[in-house]
Amino acid sequence: MEAIIKTNKGDMKVSFYDNDAPKTVANFLKLAKEGYFDGLKWHRVIPNFVIQGGCPNSRDGASGMAGTGGPGYQIDCELSGENQYHDRGVLSMAHAGRNTGGSQFFVCHSRDNTAHLDRNHTCFGKVIEGVDVVDDIRQGDEIIAIEVID
Repeated sequence: MEAIIKTNKGDMKVSFYDNDAPKTVANFLKLAKEGYFDGLKWHRVIPNFVIQGGCPNSRDGASGMAGTGGPGYQIDCELSGENQYHDRGVLSMAHAGRNTGGSQFFVCHSRDNTAHLDRNHTCFGKVIEGVDVVDDIRQGDEIIAIEVID
């Protein structure tokens, strides 16, 4: 499976780790198809580390603090697959502790500062086209939509 993350800075085409993180991929694709991510902001950007989005509290007009929201449920981490390596362009689930992820995810800038995330956060895909867009994203930039390619 693949998807295009459309942002105000450009598009990123993603290939998913269906075999390594099937439940995480299924959850992300379900939310994307429902339009859950449309209009959300990249609420956390740390240079040479990650860009993070997927919090419903980052939507214009939301009342909660950006970075604290989710879809109303939690999913288990999937950490035993072969592709649990946080490299440039890798998509991974954000969480507040093991098995507390839901909708927030991040994309890695590089491998420089991410080794400690391996097998602690579920890697579930990788940007295969438009990885330079990751470098252009700033806090407050928008996820316009995530288009799933069946």
